[in-house]
Amino acid sequence: MKMNDMVLISVDDHITEPPDMFDKHLSAEHLATAPKFCTDENGKAYWSYQGMFMPSVGLNAVVGRPLEEYGMEPTSLEQMRKGVYDVHERINDMNANGVASSLNFGTCVGFDGGRFHKAPDKDLSLIHMRAYNDWHIDEWCGAYPGRFIPCALLPTWDMDATVAEIERIAKKGCTAVSLNENPTSQGLPSVHNEYWEPMWKAITDHDITMCLHIGAGNPVPHASMETPIEAWITTMPMSSAIGAADWLNLSALERYPSMRIALSECGLGWIPYFMERADFSHARHKAWTHSGFQGQKPSDIFKKHFMVCFIDDAYGLRNLDLMNQDHVAYECDYPHSDTLWPEAPEHLWKTVTDLSQEQIDKVTHLNAMKFFRFDPFVANKREDLTVGALRARAKADGVDTTPQSYGGDRPLAEGEGKRRIVSGDLMKMFAHHAQQKAS
Repeated sequence: MKMNDMVLISVDDHITEPPDMFDKHLSAEHLATAPKFCTDENGKAYWSYQGMFMPSVGLNAVVGRPLEEYGMEPTSLEQMRKGVYDVHERINDMNANGVASSLNFGTCVGFDGGRFHKAPDKDLSLIHMRAYNDWHIDEWCGAYPGRFIPCALLPTWDMDATVAEIERIAKKGCTAVSLNENPTSQGLPSVHNEYWEPMWKAITDHDITMCLHIGAGNPVPHASMETPIEAWITTMPMSSAIGAADWLNLSALERYPSMRIALSECGLGWIPYFMERADFSHARHKAWTHSGFQGQKPSDIFKKHFMVCFIDDAYGLRNLDLMNQDHVAYECDYPHSDTLWPEAPEHLWKTVTDLSQEQIDKVTHLNAMKFFRFDPFVANKREDLTVGALRARAKADGVDTTPQSYGGDRPLAEGEGKRRIVSGDLMKMFAHHAQQKAS
C-alpha cells in the first residue's frame, strides 16, 4: 500500500455554522426567534439567542493560516477559509486533504447543543434544535451523500422529546448523536441516574452511536489562571479520561451490550494506561465498591463499547496491540489549530508505515464505517475516495491550499510583545466580549 491508496474517514471535524442555517427549516414565526448571526460595529461576528451572546463565531478556525497567525480568532467569516462554513468549499478542502468522509460537530450551538440547553425557553429550544438537526442532516450532510457522517443533537432536558427526536433522526438515516459527557453541568441528573433509561433504550433500539466531545461538560483542566496556555492545550485530549472513567462505570453497559460510545478528540497514547489503571483499581477495591462489571475486567468493557480517535499519535499507534484495534479511528479536527490540513495524509503515513495493510485500513476508515454504521461506498466508488483520487480532483478544480494571511485582531497578544500567553488571558477575553454585549 502507498499513501495515495489510503481511504481516510475523519470522525472529528467542525463547522462554523453559516448565517442562513435556519432559513429553510423554520416557519417565519419560529425563524424570528431562532439564533441570529450578528456583526458588531467593529466587524466582529457573533450569534445571539434568547439573551445569550456567543462570541468568536469562528473560534480557533485557523485552518489555512500561517502558524504565526494562530490564536483564538477568527472573529468574522471574512477571516477564515470558506470551507469552514460553506459545504461546497468544505468538500474542496476535504478533497485537497485526501479526506473521503467527515463527522462534523457544531460551533455556535455547542458540541453537544449546549446553547439550546442553556436557553430559558425550552419550547423554543426544542423547535430550534430540531431545525438545526434538519439543516445538519438534510442540507449540510445531504449535499454530498457519502461524504459526511450525520451527527444530531438531543433535547435531553426533556426525556420524552429526546426519545422522539432519536426516532425522528433515525428515520432520516442519522446514526450518531453528540452528548454532554457530564449532564450535571447542565443541571440534569448524572448518567448514573434512572432518568436516562429511556434514552439508553432508544439509542440502542435505533443502533445509534453516542459521541462525547472534549470540553462539552467536564472542563479541560488547567492549574491556574497563570498556567501557560500551551500547558492547557497539551492536556486537552487526556481530559477525556474524566468522562471515560465515569461512563466506563455506567450500569447501562450491562443492560445494553450493543451500546457504542465514541470519545471524540481524545487521542490514543493514554488509553493503555487508563485501562490498566481501571483494572488495577477494580481488582483492589471491588470488594467494597460493589462496582459491577459482571465479573469482567473494566478494560474488557472499554474495548467492547468505546471508540477512540487520533490526529497525530505515533506512540498510540505503536501500542495498538494493547487496545481494541477495531475501535480506533482517525480524525482531522478541521478547521481547528490541531488540524494538519492540507498535509494530513503525509503526517499520518509516517505513523502507520509499520502497521499491516489490514491495520491501516481499519484505523483509516473501516473501523469508523462499522462503528458509525456508515458506508461512503454506497454513493461513491471506492477508487474515487482514495487520497490520490481526491487530491487529483482538487487539483483539477483549482483548489488553492497556499497558506493565506487572513488578518484579524489577536486580543490576547495585542500590545504585549512576546509575553507568554496564559490561561487567564483566554478567560478575560471571553468575559470582556460577554460584558460588552451585555452592556
